[in-house]
Amino acid sequence: MLLTIALNRKWSIHQLDVSNTFLHGDLPDNVYMRQPPGFVDPNKPDAVCKLHKSLYGLKQAPRQWFNKLTTFLQTQGFVFSRSDPSLLIFHKNHIQIYFLIYVDDFIVTGNDNSAIKRLLGQLQTQFALKQLGQISLFLGIQVIQSSNGYFLTQQHYASKILHDAGYDECKPAPTPVAPAPRQAQSTSSPFHDLTLYRKLAGSLQYLSITRPDIAFATNMVCQHMQNPTDQDFKALKRLLRYIKGTITYGLSITTGSLELRTYTDADWAADASDRKSISGYCTFLGPNLISWTVKKQATVAKSLTEAEYRSLSAAISDVIQLRRLAEELQIPQQTPTTIHCDNTSAIAIAKNSVFHARTKHIEIDYHLIRQHISSNAIRLIHISSNDQTADIFTKPFSISRFNDL
Repeated sequence: MLLTIALNRKWSIHQLDVSNTFLHGDLPDNVYMRQPPGFVDPNKPDAVCKLHKSLYGLKQAPRQWFNKLTTFLQTQGFVFSRSDPSLLIFHKNHIQIYFLIYVDDFIVTGNDNSAIKRLLGQLQTQFALKQLGQISLFLGIQVIQSSNGYFLTQQHYASKILHDAGYDECKPAPTPVAPAPRQAQSTSSPFHDLTLYRKLAGSLQYLSITRPDIAFATNMVCQHMQNPTDQDFKALKRLLRYIKGTITYGLSITTGSLELRTYTDADWAADASDRKSISGYCTFLGPNLISWTVKKQATVAKSLTEAEYRSLSAAISDVIQLRRLAEELQIPQQTPTTIHCDNTSAIAIAKNSVFHARTKHIEIDYHLIRQHISSNAIRLIHISSNDQTADIFTKPFSISRFNDL
């Protein structure tokens, strides 16, 4: 979202890093440690050291570092975002600066380069700051700049996953999940290498940050991390083969409108083992995809309408948070955010409280939809299933339909 706004406003984006991050933290409590090997006092071998500063390995270290950094930024006039605790915002005398933190990696952008330069100079006096210039590689995500905007890719990371799995030269697959009829839970034998399965599944989760096309398949693979079978590993191999053929794929960010719109869908009773449904939704800021989710619902839905209604409720919670964040980033949404749903019954229940007999078993928190419709924060629009973008997050498809989505 921040990259999209910076691109539209032609702001430069600075990337920063701090050396020896956790050594900067101050300790409010008394913490003692054994004398480190090689530095034991021969006169007092049983004595312990009292720490004056944080050290790597302390469970307090990350929190104390974050406190020290954000306290310093607050003295410079920054305030915390109400929507994202990792974002600090400076608004004063028409100067806008946004400071995004991930442990010791930072992104800084704003409308006043001289003010940003002063801020970086002050940070340099307090911390061992490394200025890495314009954003290019952040948290393993390569940011490629072009005349059209930014392209986010994890190609190097995907190559490493394939190499670790021994699939450097595998035959590509056309889709991440094999389209197959629904069937009962497989009686396949347990997979022999749990560590390998979990390592690959966890790695694919991180890869899905820039690859929404593998989000559904990754979710399916990760549901079996506890006790994977040979059949589950076969599904994981299919996903790796798909990645091999699409290794250059990523997420593009281009200029355009800054209006939010959302698509939401559900696949009723999708899991043959427990008959729970799959929710999927995604949100665009103008032409750019900025948020998406694939999740198995917590309880069994009695009907397709109920499954769609629950997915709609989850999507609205995400939209409300994004609208709040957009307002803090100085792009307030002047009109209700459009949410596209392909189930007319779910839309009818959302708009009409008369359907009590059909919905009295649904938890009350799902009915927040009506409140946000009446407050003009959202509006529901019916969309045909053929045009439902969120379909790609809920079920496997044929090659042609998958490519369309």
